[in-house]
Amino acid sequence: MSQESADHIQYDLDDKPPLPEALPLGLQHVFAMFLGNVAPPLIIAGAVGLATGRTTFLVQMALLVAGVATLVQVFTVGPVGSNLPVMMGTSFAFVGPLVAISTQFGLPAVFGACLVGAFVEIGIGFSYDYIDRFFPPLVSGIVVMLIGLTLIPVGMDYAAGGAGAENYGSLMNIGLASLVFFVTLGLNQFFTGFLRITSVFLGILVGYIAAIVLGVADFSAVAQAGWIAIPTPLEFGIAFEPSAIITIAFLYAVTAVETIGDMTGIVAAANREPTRDEIRGGLFADGIMSAIAAVFSAFPNTSFSQNVGVINFTGVLSRYVVAIGGGLLIVAGFVPKVAALVTAMPDAVLGGGALILFSTIFSSGVSIIDRDVDLNHRNTTILAVSVALGLAVEFRPDAIASFPELFQTVLGSGLIMGGISALLLNIVIPGSSGADVEPEPPADAEPSISGDGGVVDED
Repeated sequence: MSQESADHIQYDLDDKPPLPEALPLGLQHVFAMFLGNVAPPLIIAGAVGLATGRTTFLVQMALLVAGVATLVQVFTVGPVGSNLPVMMGTSFAFVGPLVAISTQFGLPAVFGACLVGAFVEIGIGFSYDYIDRFFPPLVSGIVVMLIGLTLIPVGMDYAAGGAGAENYGSLMNIGLASLVFFVTLGLNQFFTGFLRITSVFLGILVGYIAAIVLGVADFSAVAQAGWIAIPTPLEFGIAFEPSAIITIAFLYAVTAVETIGDMTGIVAAANREPTRDEIRGGLFADGIMSAIAAVFSAFPNTSFSQNVGVINFTGVLSRYVVAIGGGLLIVAGFVPKVAALVTAMPDAVLGGGALILFSTIFSSGVSIIDRDVDLNHRNTTILAVSVALGLAVEFRPDAIASFPELFQTVLGSGLIMGGISALLLNIVIPGSSGADVEPEPPADAEPSISGDGGVVDED
């Protein structure tokens, strides 16, 4: 990172901007990650057919836990937390497998797997120096690509009105989804600054307003929801299924690598590398807060890459700005009406934004491969075989129906099958998976939509 990049910093880690300035800066972080945080519980709730009130509770817990986890990262609790401006939220990486687990075993098994699997990331925090070599850019790039590819059908179902909906594929649903899709795309590509940073949020907002005008948004649940609610642990119960635990444990290992990358990207703005304690504390926070999330009916939390982009784009590295964002999420989490307002959003509106999110997750994986991997014969073979095996089981699950149930649950996920294939092939096939030289990112890089729903620094 050049000195010019460090000079871009407007507020450093421990700087405290004036409140009239810090408040909108914190709100901007919430805007950048909001859809990425609430979409996973909405998608999983839709897959299991939860009633509106129960879905509202899941969204409420997603907001609350994300806010608490953010404050833990920013200010630390003992060794837990990075002491960096890390914005936390519900991880998209878990959505596909959690949908499969929830439909097969129910939500109690989902929360049980998330609770037990979290200890994998906590363990990685103790030994993170040794984990990087098992997840080089080739493997992590393939995993990120598969996250996007396997979620695109889910996004299309929502764009059409929701799987199993009576009006599935209606012109109304496709029209709303298209409006969100093109508004988001237009803001991201033809505007700069705040409009670009919040393009996904604003696209969803435009679609939501259109749905209200057209009379297809049902606000009955908002009227019924209370103003204040205290979270209760184990609201949906908890159960432990071995195959579900194995699946989720692998994903925690993947998100640990992503978190290390996010923390590296944050402090790179200040022309340095993260310290050992910062990385260890960040991974502890990821794992411990995800375990607590499972107890309070929320899904695994991780650092949000789009907020790293916001930091690099604005030059505001202040921990206190991100803490304000976390505080705003906590307030929203205690107010059921806010969660009910999100839940009232028609599936087609969410689908238009989700298609953008999921497709850009794929492109983020492509960027990792293109930037950091030498595409020689060895690496292109690993890439091709891993993606092929992952998509094969994802789109034709009946092909492995005769295998044992444990095998079907673990390797029936395209993400897990492809990720494990990439991991093993990279170990057993001789040669190097990385690029010879890692290029330095330009100081004036423009951000774009990230897989989590906001912006990341493309370079």
